Amino acid sequence: MIDLNRIDCQSGFIPKNHDSMASGALDAMQTIGNPHTHHRFTFIPDIHHMSLLHCCMNPAGKLNDSAFTKALGGWKAFLAMLSFATVGLSHGLATAPSDSKKPLGPNVIFILADDQGWNGTSAQMHPTMPGSKSDFYQTPHIEALAHSGLRFSHAYAPGPMCSPTRASIQTGKTPAQLGMTNVGRGIQRALPSQRLMTPAFTSTLSTDERTLGEAFQDAGYATAWFGKWHLGGEGPQAHGYDRSDGNTGNENGHTRDPDNPKDIHGVTQRGLAFMEENVRRGQPFYLQLWHYAVHGPVEAHPQTIQNYEAKTHQAPGQRHTSATFAAMTQDLDTSVGKIMDKVQELSIADHTYILYMSDHGAGLNLSSNLPLREGKGTLWEGGIRVPWIMQGPGVAQGAFCQTPVVGYDLFPTLCSLAGITALPSNLAGIDLTPLLKTGQGSVHRPSDHPIMFHFPHYGRSKPHSAIRVGSFKFLHFYEQEQGMLFNLSSDPGETNDLTSTQPEKAATLRKQLEDYLHRVQAGLPVLNTRFDPLAIAQGPARGRGAGRGNPQARAGRQARIQQFQTSLETLQELWDPANRQPFLQALENIRSEVGRTSPPRGRARIRGNTLPLPRTHFQETLDKLDEWITTGKDSQLAAYLTERIEEFKAFQPGDPRPE
Repeated sequence: MIDLNRIDCQSGFIPKNHDSMASGALDAMQTIGNPHTHHRFTFIPDIHHMSLLHCCMNPAGKLNDSAFTKALGGWKAFLAMLSFATVGLSHGLATAPSDSKKPLGPNVIFILADDQGWNGTSAQMHPTMPGSKSDFYQTPHIEALAHSGLRFSHAYAPGPMCSPTRASIQTGKTPAQLGMTNVGRGIQRALPSQRLMTPAFTSTLSTDERTLGEAFQDAGYATAWFGKWHLGGEGPQAHGYDRSDGNTGNENGHTRDPDNPKDIHGVTQRGLAFMEENVRRGQPFYLQLWHYAVHGPVEAHPQTIQNYEAKTHQAPGQRHTSATFAAMTQDLDTSVGKIMDKVQELSIADHTYILYMSDHGAGLNLSSNLPLREGKGTLWEGGIRVPWIMQGPGVAQGAFCQTPVVGYDLFPTLCSLAGITALPSNLAGIDLTPLLKTGQGSVHRPSDHPIMFHFPHYGRSKPHSAIRVGSFKFLHFYEQEQGMLFNLSSDPGETNDLTSTQPEKAATLRKQLEDYLHRVQAGLPVLNTRFDPLAIAQGPARGRGAGRGNPQARAGRQARIQQFQTSLETLQELWDPANRQPFLQALENIRSEVGRTSPPRGRARIRGNTLPLPRTHFQETLDKLDEWITTGKDSQLAAYLTERIEEFKAFQPGDPRPE
């Protein structure tokens, strides 16, 4: 029996001459055709025995949680390798040549972009839709990855925001299952101007959830997570990752090094070193490079920016125009190229899979998702459809897959590629490997685990949920308890609501969505008993406290602006003449207030979108207002509000209503 109290407190591993089982396990690992594997552990002479608990005590005699977690984590890693060695021996692997360098399973490299839209690269994501690639950004390495791999044309992020998607990918469960449906503080909340009280949600990935890191680690893989975390808790090391940057939270990747914007180079270099180390040891690896790019604020290499500024004058795009954002996108692409080159250099292409995708759609203040509707923070296609490319042995090259897939499918899929069969019983995702060979295979998705999305919060949209079955997508909006139905095969831009012409289809999908949310006990919005439809019409602050520098006045001003943003999200109602007057008054009040403030000071930080703002595209209105408010561009905001007021006044009943 291994004595848990005789573990070295610094490394977390058993002293070499302390336990015969440990020595036996080490000997076994040297005979399974993988002579470098045992170097993953450091066994030290039996010179300073202390109990695991005792070595983790602080001077006050209390348990040091972080030290204990570190020690226990090392012990867990040892047991995982011991188990892997035992399984290998039972399958006859001990007869493999001692000098074999071939890994025991395929390597997996998972590259995740942040806030990159479906059309955010120069690799076309749909074979018949030129708008599924950028008309300005240049990403030659991602193009090369696509030409040598399989593109999923109908690929979805599990959620429209960062944390829900990341947690879902890691666990193979929907954000609704996990109770992680938004970012930030997970409290139940509602403003007086909001009809609904939105549900509480968790902001931390529970250690009770089995992750991709733990699945691969338990199978004997070296695991690493470099880049953005944004899942709370103690970071990747508490979820099965041997190497990581720690709990980086929701950092934006800013560095002071102009050669390392958004830490793109740093994340990549750490990944390259991890690859080299494990190939040298003959150790199979699972590597996640989850980048901070292309999330704002925009940063890029100076030379790349200069190249795009020249291109802006020579060949400007129609949908994408920002030189700096384009440069950041290409800097990310350069990092993808370095990973691809290293795979070739290390001669591991025949047993390495590369996956590239984004965590959700692009924000409209930095990019455009056209021809898709809306963007980040919504369940319209622009908020959740993402680039998704898979390359590796046995994967179709240069092909497109038209089967709808979603991020929580990756847990069973990647595990299947690695031969990992011990999966949690309540996964929402399905194994996509039958699609990989040609892109034309078939997969069965149980009706009780549909492709579904749940965002019961205010933000860039009103609380809503969505479901996709086949080519049909149904969105349910909770404020009015109304739904919208679209056939995405003929209407990817979601412009033609079919609920009136196909009510039975809409009812079927609504019931399937509601049944799923009920089954997983998803949080749902409830009526806000404090709702005040005229809350937005309250006048601006007056008197000495109204100045920009007064903290109390500034807080009040931000609260009113937040109410104004919320009202913009309910514009469908405001085109009714009976509702327009209070809203017009609110616009006048806010215009009056922001018009009194001083001009913006310091460096202008509008982050690069020079695309003219469509007069009736109110999601872009929201994003632009948010940008102006946070960067102090009040004069522009005042002018814009004036234009919007005139548009409202000019609207007549019977006119085509804006989106």
